Amino acid sequence: MTASTLPVTYIRALVPEIGLLVLAGLVLGLDLFTSEASRRRWLGGVVAIGILVVGILSLVFALPSTPRLLWGGTLRLDAVGFVFRMIFLAGAGLTALFAMQVKAVAGKGEFYALLLLSVLGLSLMASAADLVMLFITIETASIPLYVLAGFYLYDVRSAEAGLKYMLFGAVASAMLLYGLSLLYGMSGTTRLYDLPMALRQAEAPLWLIAMALVFVLAGFGFKIAAVPVHFWAPDVYEGAPTPVTGYLSTASKAAGFAVLLRFLIGAFADQASFWTLLIGILATASMLVGNYLALVQSNAKRLLAYSSIAQAGYILIGVAAGTPLGATGAVYYLIAYLVTNLAAFGILAVVEQAIGSSDLKALEGLQQRSAPLALAMLVALLSLGGIPPFAGFVAKLLVLGSAVEAGQIWLAFVGVFNSVIGLYYYLVVLKTVYRFTPGVEPIKDIRPAWRLALGFCVLGILLVGTWIAPWYTWAGSVAKALWVY
Repeated sequence: MTASTLPVTYIRALVPEIGLLVLAGLVLGLDLFTSEASRRRWLGGVVAIGILVVGILSLVFALPSTPRLLWGGTLRLDAVGFVFRMIFLAGAGLTALFAMQVKAVAGKGEFYALLLLSVLGLSLMASAADLVMLFITIETASIPLYVLAGFYLYDVRSAEAGLKYMLFGAVASAMLLYGLSLLYGMSGTTRLYDLPMALRQAEAPLWLIAMALVFVLAGFGFKIAAVPVHFWAPDVYEGAPTPVTGYLSTASKAAGFAVLLRFLIGAFADQASFWTLLIGILATASMLVGNYLALVQSNAKRLLAYSSIAQAGYILIGVAAGTPLGATGAVYYLIAYLVTNLAAFGILAVVEQAIGSSDLKALEGLQQRSAPLALAMLVALLSLGGIPPFAGFVAKLLVLGSAVEAGQIWLAFVGVFNSVIGLYYYLVVLKTVYRFTPGVEPIKDIRPAWRLALGFCVLGILLVGTWIAPWYTWAGSVAKALWVY
């Protein structure tokens, strides 16, 4: 590679991030020169179209061929970063369309700019190959999310959600930074893929490596809302604007799993026997705590928050396997979970807007209020429960199969047992949705953009559950790249 082509290569690799930055600037410019009433009608659509353009440009210019390090070794251009970029872009585009239904955020240019900046951080997170770059990108993604969680300035629950999210995030960041500093102190390098060799050469004590791993897992566990660092999720999910809640539960969680997979497989390959057991224990705890606490919830957003904790446990089964099939299953699960959970929270946003509440009681008679909404909720919840032919069934099959392949029969059994518990409370919600309720009024004033986003989600649930090959190929490419150092 010549000196003249080197900058072009580097810039091509950052096409998604450059596009997101330009789009965020455009949104802020439009916010300055147009009225909020007019922006409510079209700004979210502009953002979604812009994200679509960024995605197309990424496919053309930033599609990786072979894994390689760029920008001084701080970023790794590979299938891991690329596939997760597509996940983040899809999540942000759908969130922008869903947000157009919520009057309090639909015309706010700063809302969409913060959303785009968080995607920028998440995108760099998934490609980070250096400890310093990893921490910086995590903070770049997190700070806009703290603001988005507390975006309703005059709503006490939203302000509480933003404050709690920030405080828990600060503690998690401190724990992560301490773990990273231990790794740097033992190895003398911040390069992620140089850590295994450096730790071997330094003859670092196993107990100190284990301590560093525990602190790092605490930081990443916060991002994926896994037990025991899950306490923030129910309050934040309930208080944040509902489109933001959907985005937090999908795109932000996917970014956490991206860095978790890259870190464990790239930096702790020599300690696989230790961390696979530890991740298996965390998966079990997350499934049990999430599912059992979801059983007693009376608020739909809190129920889905505890469901999200349990879903993190299912995905951790694939991580705990420590095999290419496990990584493939985890990524496939994240793709399925993206469209499934965004659909569920999108429907809750409409109900909350119409009824003024996100309690489970607000879902009573939804079939009478809007039969298409009830049907979409049925598809989403059955997918979360792992029922064929929906996306969640294939995703659960892959992660459970990876546990069996890795000889972790006990973990597969725990996963199946918890899937039955989860299916129970999803069916309870569906019973509420289809229960006949006299005197209910139909839900009106649903924006076309919102209908389009929900249609994409429902179609995605069906396609990921029935047309398996393309999504499995993408997930498999991530697994393959993870094991190429």
